[in-house]
Amino acid sequence: MLLVLLSLAALCWGAMPPEPTIQCGSEPGLSPEWMVRHALTPGDLRDLRVEPIKSSVAVEDYSILMNISWILRADGCLDRIMKYKKKCIEAGSLWDPNITACKKSENTVEVNFTTSPLGNRYMALIQNSTVIGTSYVSEKELTRTSVVVQVTGESEGAVVQLTPYFRTCGNDCIRRRGTVVRCPHTGVPFPQDQSRSMLSGWLPLLLLALLVAIWVLAGGIYLTRRHERIKKTSFSATILLPPIKVLVVYPSEICFHHTVCYFTRFLQNHCRSEVILEKWQKKKIAEMGPVQWLTTQKAAADKVIFLLSNDGNTACDGTCSNSEGGPHENSQDLFPLAFNLFCSDLRSQTHLHKYVVVYFREVDIKDDYSALSVCPTYHLMKDAPAFCKELLHAEQHVSVGRRLQACHYSCSSL
Repeated sequence: MLLVLLSLAALCWGAMPPEPTIQCGSEPGLSPEWMVRHALTPGDLRDLRVEPIKSSVAVEDYSILMNISWILRADGCLDRIMKYKKKCIEAGSLWDPNITACKKSENTVEVNFTTSPLGNRYMALIQNSTVIGTSYVSEKELTRTSVVVQVTGESEGAVVQLTPYFRTCGNDCIRRRGTVVRCPHTGVPFPQDQSRSMLSGWLPLLLLALLVAIWVLAGGIYLTRRHERIKKTSFSATILLPPIKVLVVYPSEICFHHTVCYFTRFLQNHCRSEVILEKWQKKKIAEMGPVQWLTTQKAAADKVIFLLSNDGNTACDGTCSNSEGGPHENSQDLFPLAFNLFCSDLRSQTHLHKYVVVYFREVDIKDDYSALSVCPTYHLMKDAPAFCKELLHAEQHVSVGRRLQACHYSCSSL
């Protein structure tokens, strides 16, 4: 029985077809196809399909046929995000040549495009079903250029492909495409040309109108700023700035009407000053005492003016001498007290910026009051502008040595 089973197994094994085998071979080095240099380098693989093919071959033929197809990935620099990367920009991802191409004749096509500073060589290729014409352009500058391509077939409706050769991508740069159209007839301008001719006719008038408008605008701005500046200056001078408080002290021999009153009106009308005079505050002087009143007024004043004059009694006529305000009518002479306060400030070197000396005629400061020579001195009306500026803005600074010297000659004897 065992022998029968073995015989049957041997018969069945002999009747089954043998399994297919794979024949492998070897090549010395790379395949010859890999050594071929191509003008263009394809992108990476996007899709690969392998499908078996049925064929009517003999049963004993066990060879397998396959159909292999693939799709290359489009350039990853045309992607809306990748196109802004540095490598893609250097490969021309943002370059827009604005290609226009038209059929000039049966044998020529004119291609216009904008070059790029990334390279200096371009190839224009015209293809319909096949390539019907090519031409090369060399241009280093960024400009609008034109090239005439000789074609060997029907070019209207054909595709024009512009291939740049940039430094970073060489033969693999991004290509741009356009369509060939029929060129307009000679003498019949495009609507764009009509608009350009119309614009060129109106351009001088538009430029003239623009210049007039700019001139008017500039004049208006100038006048407005000038008005605002004048208004600001006037407003700040008359309203914003407070008046200057001035304490005027004078020797008893000066005529009040002819000298002091005249000087007071000048301060009020021309130097915008609020004047403090002892003759106008006799009641307060009597209540406070002359020393206390003078000390208070000196502290409140912005300037203390020593008014000097050599007119004496000769400048006061009979009317002035016999009326109120005559030289002998002044019962309280505050000039020595004011000078003592000045000497105190001179010793301590404080508040000296407040003191000013004014005289109407050439006058020699008496030896008793020679310390006043350190103060700014003005001769009215000769130095009127400088005097008003002193009241409003400037502060005269006297050196320490001169102050101490003046104090040694006059103040030390008090």
